Amino acid sequence: MTTISEIGEDALIALFAPRLPETDAEILGPGDDAAVLSVDGDLVVSSDVLVEGRHFRREWSTGADVGWRAAMQNLADIDAMGAVPTALQVTLCAPGDLDVDWVLDFADGLREACAPHGVGVVGGDLSGADQIMVSVTVIGETHGQEVVTRADAMPGQVVAVSAPLGAAAAGFALLSADRGAEVPEAAALFRRPRPVVGAGLEASLRGAVAMMDISDGLLRDAGRLARASEVGLALVSADVPVHPAASLAAAALGVSALPFALTGGEDHALLAVFPYSSAVPVGWSVIGEVTDAFSGVRVDGAVPDAVGWDHFSL
Repeated sequence: MTTISEIGEDALIALFAPRLPETDAEILGPGDDAAVLSVDGDLVVSSDVLVEGRHFRREWSTGADVGWRAAMQNLADIDAMGAVPTALQVTLCAPGDLDVDWVLDFADGLREACAPHGVGVVGGDLSGADQIMVSVTVIGETHGQEVVTRADAMPGQVVAVSAPLGAAAAGFALLSADRGAEVPEAAALFRRPRPVVGAGLEASLRGAVAMMDISDGLLRDAGRLARASEVGLALVSADVPVHPAASLAAAALGVSALPFALTGGEDHALLAVFPYSSAVPVGWSVIGEVTDAFSGVRVDGAVPDAVGWDHFSL
């Protein structure tokens, strides 16, 4: 094993950078003090972070898995605005005794996730740290489209999700119980979520009035959309699509699958509000409606007991 401290920063960058994806938006990429990009329309920017022991564990996930996940959770944020992702800035902090191969695998995972979407890595930073931490800033552009925020839902409109939910949370539950091999699809979807990048742009073109990435669980994120729009969201549990892998994992664990779909995050599907049902794209599922009868979120008429992931809970 060769560690990153043994080869040094410059040698690591020389190995790391050629494995990263490129973007057509790049005028000046990695290697200078800042990148320079061309932009079509308005600039859309978001950031996210992964911390070892809190968001991933090396005994569960390879470097490539972490790179994939770091990319996908950021691409989903730009898609949730109805915009098109074009570039990433990636900062990796790691212990000096980390194997160089882990870092190279991480770069490969970034490339594998980004390349099909024409998204490149245009810069970032490397630093030492006591544990692995990955920070990604994603850059997108609107191509003249209006961005879709969380704040424009109105009573009488319909609430929908872009894909079945719960697989990542179910995979986490299995891995936590050291039973990931029992439902490998669920474990794989925790390690490498597979949102449909472009679903948000399609929703925008079909008239979505409010939208967001489901990263912290359907109920928690629905509450955020409700607050931003100053409305209530009345959801119907029977209409919430549960991912088949979540159902299989729940059966293996002897629990109900529905909580995985309601409160489990990290599938990175989209939650959106449309003016009427006929505007909802094919493949999406209508799960409720917007109301002014109450604020916040209710499921089957009741305030839910649990809502989802809290980044500061222990």
